[in-house]
Amino acid sequence: MGQKRSNKPTSFDIAYRAGVSQPTVSRALRGSRSVSAETRARIEAIARELNYTVDKNASSLRSQRANTIALLFFEEPSEDDSRINPFFLAMLGSITRQCANRGFDLLISFQKMEDDWHTRYQDSHRADGLILLGYGDYTQYEQRLTGLVAQGTRFVRWGSVRPDNIGATVGSDNFGAGQMAGEHLIAQGRRDIAFLGQADEHYPEFSDRYRGLQAALAQGGLPVNPDLQIDALTTEESGYLAAKALIARGARFDAIFAGSDLIAIGAMRALSEAGLSVPGDVALMGFDDIPAAGMTNPPLTTMMQDLKAAGVLLIETLLAQIEDRALPSPVLPTRLVRRKSCGG
Repeated sequence: MGQKRSNKPTSFDIAYRAGVSQPTVSRALRGSRSVSAETRARIEAIARELNYTVDKNASSLRSQRANTIALLFFEEPSEDDSRINPFFLAMLGSITRQCANRGFDLLISFQKMEDDWHTRYQDSHRADGLILLGYGDYTQYEQRLTGLVAQGTRFVRWGSVRPDNIGATVGSDNFGAGQMAGEHLIAQGRRDIAFLGQADEHYPEFSDRYRGLQAALAQGGLPVNPDLQIDALTTEESGYLAAKALIARGARFDAIFAGSDLIAIGAMRALSEAGLSVPGDVALMGFDDIPAAGMTNPPLTTMMQDLKAAGVLLIETLLAQIEDRALPSPVLPTRLVRRKSCGG
């Protein structure tokens, strides 16, 4: 007795009804942009009508892919147990959604920078590529990135976009955002603007934001006072201690631009303890627009990074490598979010 033929629809059935080839159907259902939007919509409509579902195991065997992307969160120095920048946690929803839209599973893993993470995923073949979020000191991170490039690992990281980046990097226009922040504070009548954040080669995103602030000061004919820059990492406690150190220096300042919202929130507490009002005595700005930024008293003016676009761009940059396509533009614009901590 012969084997009974399955009535389960196949990609060849969809191809016949859509009038296209079977590989075109496969690319369309993976969300590939090599298929026109009109053709992709027609194929997806037929697939829904036939109740067709992609057999990921079969697809993986044909393509030698895992159909999985690994998202690696790196722990950063912090005084609490979270050790994960809330900005990256907020980005997770967009990354997850875009993965699903493109037919990939997402494997999320928390890592310590000192661990052997840079070889683990390449050797295990658990993922087709890596997304790297958070890194702490960039100078310690560079060696691992060089290793990823040498072993041919497809990866994309969130960070400062510069000509000398190692591997694919996606990030915001930190310099332009810093300049916009400075221009806003100057427009509010502030002249002595402090910056809280470690602005050197160890933390290039903070460095870019500080350089943008310096450009705004120069453009406004205002001097850059090095005594008004205090190192701080992305935690409330670090911002609190940096603001206390700034106050203790005795240098005149009437505004603070913090390298992150967490630093700004910590600084707000130190200013309050010192009897300085926000924004009356000191205008205060942050960076990121995390959910807590709108809940402070007063609510925090900040530079918003586009979380939705960031998640989409990270996935599309990684898939461009996997599918051997040209990489999209890596820089995202930022937006000024005006709240009461700067007055006006």
